[in-house]
Amino acid sequence: MTDKIPTILVCDDEPDVREMLEEYLKRRGFAVVLAQDSDSLRAGIEAHPVDLILLDINMPGEDGLSILRSLRPENDVAVVMLTAAGEVIDRILGLEMGADDYLAKPVDLRELEARIKAVLRRKQAPAAATPGSSAGGRTVRFGTFTLDIDAAKLFSADGDDIPLTAMEFSLLKVFSENKSRVLNRDQLLEQAHDRSWDPFDRSIDIRISRLRRKIEANPQKPSIIRTVRGIGYIYDG
Repeated sequence: MTDKIPTILVCDDEPDVREMLEEYLKRRGFAVVLAQDSDSLRAGIEAHPVDLILLDINMPGEDGLSILRSLRPENDVAVVMLTAAGEVIDRILGLEMGADDYLAKPVDLRELEARIKAVLRRKQAPAAATPGSSAGGRTVRFGTFTLDIDAAKLFSADGDDIPLTAMEFSLLKVFSENKSRVLNRDQLLEQAHDRSWDPFDRSIDIRISRLRRKIEANPQKPSIIRTVRGIGYIYDG
């Protein structure tokens, strides 16, 4: 974390939830912006340097998934979804759309703080304009793509910046540090996500699927990040 106070935008249609989260996060040293719907969320993003959005899925009008879908192409701000307990489909859809993490309501505030800090740690990185231009120039090839580890950026062969969520970058970094080694889901979650794997947690598989759509020539027949059935995944470079 840097000396800058992180700004968290809380988007939830329930006033009591917004008030509770605002009070807790401010006590824990965060700046907080409140929104109750899609319009106020977008206004908040325009008016403040938001570092992370806590986004409730089940809101009247434009719901959280629709907001996330429209937000992702134009903004890579970190997003943690707040979902109803047991709403597995919503979690899967949110992760597929690029959310960085999720928590089920009612939220445990200490766990929420830990998740926020973990996502922000993954998101912290110096900017870079071209592959290899960051200090030290640590780069790794993923097929025709280049991962600049110091800048936390992925570049195509033409030098185009390929958008990555914080979790997607963390996964690529973990794979780069474990080339030709089979990693199970528990290892991937612990190293890239700061939490252990739940047998029913599909978040790693969803993130791998998203990464394959970005770096594989044929995501249906991956050659860079391959599945090892019954175990996990392997990066062959």
